[in-house]
Amino acid sequence: MSESSAEAAVAAVASASEAAAGWRRATGLAGAAIGVIAAGAAAGVAIERMTVGRGMRQKARLALDSAGPYGSLRGTPGKAYADDGTELYYEVDDVDPESAPALSPRRRRLFGRKAPAPVTVVFSHGYCLSQDSWHFQRAALRGVVRTVHWDQRSHGRSARGVAQTQEGRHVDIEQLGRDLKSVIDAAAPEGPLVLVGHSMGGMTVMALADQYPELIRERVVATALVGTSSGRLGEVNFGLPVAGVNAVRRVLPGVLKALGQRAELVEKGRRATADLFAGIIKRYSFSSRDVDPAIARFAERMIEGTPIDVVAEFYPAFADHDKTEALALFTDMPVLVLAGVGDLVTPSEHSEAIADLLPEAELVLVPDAGHLVMLEHPEVVTDRLADLLTRAGAVPAGATVSGYGSTSSTARRG
Repeated sequence: MSESSAEAAVAAVASASEAAAGWRRATGLAGAAIGVIAAGAAAGVAIERMTVGRGMRQKARLALDSAGPYGSLRGTPGKAYADDGTELYYEVDDVDPESAPALSPRRRRLFGRKAPAPVTVVFSHGYCLSQDSWHFQRAALRGVVRTVHWDQRSHGRSARGVAQTQEGRHVDIEQLGRDLKSVIDAAAPEGPLVLVGHSMGGMTVMALADQYPELIRERVVATALVGTSSGRLGEVNFGLPVAGVNAVRRVLPGVLKALGQRAELVEKGRRATADLFAGIIKRYSFSSRDVDPAIARFAERMIEGTPIDVVAEFYPAFADHDKTEALALFTDMPVLVLAGVGDLVTPSEHSEAIADLLPEAELVLVPDAGHLVMLEHPEVVTDRLADLLTRAGAVPAGATVSGYGSTSSTARRG
């Protein structure tokens, strides 16, 4: 490295540190946790700043936002209402009779009616994301099977949680399970169901099962649990050294509470240190080095769109989450358990633990994949999901599920 390059790197690190320090001063307790988590990302941001100016980076973001098709798919909109009155937004993609093969006579007999109610696949997204995180799978399944995509409370196009804004309560996973039941009642009140959940969405599916076991027994014909956990999330180290993760565990709940109370100031800080946060988002979303920049920006945009007070409202729920016993309700149906081997948020060991309790489930571990595996390696997730739907009879064996996205590494089945 030349002397000028070295000076540029030092200046870049100093600039990033100065911005982060200013943000920390503005938000008090945030310094300790954010400093630990951001350390690895800061170096990458500093190197990028050596060769790419701020104005150029802003232009690149705008170009990616305008050119990328990700998150652009829309369906028939609908609204459901949670038990506390929160308005939940969902969209339905119906079967296209011209593109989807007809159900066989055997399938009609199985459901015991001449014109069976269509199978509905309900997709639940993860923390700080939205229904658009399923973009590739939605594109591939469109017209082939009826699907419902919904935004969890306070995320995407759904309204802020009434219990949170009016009563100051944190969200718990049980509430999310009841929210999913409200969406099912509104968008798919009859007929067989396939439940698909990523991360927090998988936990939502487990909470639904825990509270409404009869719904699982009577209507659910298959389940897919992607990059999720049935409990013990308090033990996750997020890829940090022991000292770092201990510091994060000790201060993060208080940090998030403080940040949520100063949301306007914190949002300004997030914008001021956008480059640093982009590095953090990429590190904890993806594992492969050659992620499409447009995909990385798409994920960044979804996460950026989650207000800091919503982040604070949801975070405590994960430490209390334990739905291990509810998994027993999925034993008599086809189940897909899929995870990225490089997932730092819900490590693949948690998916292996789920599969151990569901010995008939298909366990798929995707190499070179992180937490947002359905965006990083969409063809692997779509392929295994299409196979699950076929095994469950949700789509005829002759149905063609189109690919969407580039081919990446193959998955390893457990």
